[in-house]
Amino acid sequence: MTKIFTDHQERWLTGLGLLALVGFIGWIDSFFVMWVFLGVIYMFGFYEAMKLFKLVSPPAYFWAALLWIIAYFYPNPDDLFFLIAILFGASLAYLHNFDKKLIFPFLYPVSGILFFLILYEDFGIVSMFWLLVTVALTDVGAFFTGKAIGKTKFSDTSPNKTLEGVIGGIVIATVFGTYAGLYITPFWTALVVTLLTATASVFGDLFESYLKREAGVKDSGDLLPGHGGILDRIDGYLFGAPMMVIALRAFL
Repeated sequence: MTKIFTDHQERWLTGLGLLALVGFIGWIDSFFVMWVFLGVIYMFGFYEAMKLFKLVSPPAYFWAALLWIIAYFYPNPDDLFFLIAILFGASLAYLHNFDKKLIFPFLYPVSGILFFLILYEDFGIVSMFWLLVTVALTDVGAFFTGKAIGKTKFSDTSPNKTLEGVIGGIVIATVFGTYAGLYITPFWTALVVTLLTATASVFGDLFESYLKREAGVKDSGDLLPGHGGILDRIDGYLFGAPMMVIALRAFL
């Protein structure tokens, strides 16, 4: 066990630093501060996605930033996803002169990060804590379970993941994450929402692995020592946040 910590010391230290920062942001519990914090993540994530998709378009950064500014004032940020699709389709049909793949970074990670803001706006800081606990425990639980008993490969996309690890991570996250959800919902609702969110986060991580394999890179960036880029750190959340919002809206 000690070897796991010493071999990944840089990763653990960075993780603890990020946890402290997130805890401080949560303690402040201000929509503006949360919007700024998520906005930094949003723009770095967008930059990394542009590299993963091998896209070069300075105007895309302007539109991404403008979209986030609008999200601050607009009461239903998830509507903006459909606005993007409408504007993109209209522009593509009318102009014919830009890369169709430019929609990709607006699908991932933009739409996912918009759901972070929606989760906070609609369900409060406790829901953000619930999401953090669920996704983090899915990741950590899968890591330790996989190290302990993992034998069966989960997917060719990520050869290091094992089925036993994935199941262990989901179970651990569901058991403990459910209790974080009790501050918002009854037990059975919290259980189902946590289970769905944990499962979605596994595939968020897998999708990021797929993108990196397609791009031929190990990490999405090098901003976070021991973790790689922003997308490497939030990949599970980019699927987990939309799933939690959708599930909460369905069951509440």
